[in-house]
Amino acid sequence: MSLVRSALGAAATAVDGTVAWGEMAVGDLVHLRRTLDGNDIDAWDPDYIRRVLPLWRAAMSTYFRGEVRGLDNIPDSGAALLVGNHSGGTMIADTFVFATAFYTRFGPDRRFHQLAHDIAARMPATGISRWGTVAASHENARKAFDKGAPVLVYPGGDHETFRPTWHSDRIEFGGRKGFIKLALERGVPIVPVVAVGGQETALFLTRGERAAKLTGWAKLTRIKVLPVTLAPPFGLSVLDLPPRLPLPAKITVEVLPPIDLAERFGPNPEHGDVYDEITGDMQEALSELQDERTLPVIG
Repeated sequence: MSLVRSALGAAATAVDGTVAWGEMAVGDLVHLRRTLDGNDIDAWDPDYIRRVLPLWRAAMSTYFRGEVRGLDNIPDSGAALLVGNHSGGTMIADTFVFATAFYTRFGPDRRFHQLAHDIAARMPATGISRWGTVAASHENARKAFDKGAPVLVYPGGDHETFRPTWHSDRIEFGGRKGFIKLALERGVPIVPVVAVGGQETALFLTRGERAAKLTGWAKLTRIKVLPVTLAPPFGLSVLDLPPRLPLPAKITVEVLPPIDLAERFGPNPEHGDVYDEITGDMQEALSELQDERTLPVIG
């Protein structure tokens, strides 16, 4: 009898989560201008998160076998800058795995924001704005800090998330140090978040930086790459178009201990030194995660 009750409860939860998703999609279309803006930090909706979280948890734990370690390194309250390596093209499975684990650990009522590329942040009917995703900018990060929220940022951006699959074990921020300025300005700790597996959700062949320049694509958009990937169901795609189905690679994420910049580097640190040490710590952790893997996709 208890098994029947459990099954009925799970079914009811799944139905409620699906209904919440549908309501969200309709809301995005009704308020399309607000959705397309991508900067509405108050679109974050803990009730929506609560309703869809069981669905996300089931998907992330089965399809990607998501594993997140070290969540206790995130401060229990207050603002922090979570700095991650970026993987998986536009279909960033490690972000979803991590955010699902965050809300499971701290509850859907703890405000949490993720900074994303304009295209992702403005895409209607995805629900990520309710999840806490906003367009990547220092202004949006400051708004989130003002509300006492942790903020997840990916300094590597499209340069890193479209790196070739054989660069899976590399931190490639491309020398971008803006996150250090932001953390120092607001006096928040930096919490490194290292992930592996995202570059195995497809075969990433090339970033296409030269192609982006030659075609003028880099000037027309904020996207400086024109990457080519190989993945089902269509085979080759450019900038993940036509849309691909991510391969079920195992995603492992590790949260490293928080870094108080003033305590570790002094009151006026040289940004280059901070960058080298933090990316060095992250590279060491990523190399260890990569060493655990025996086979691509299987993990």
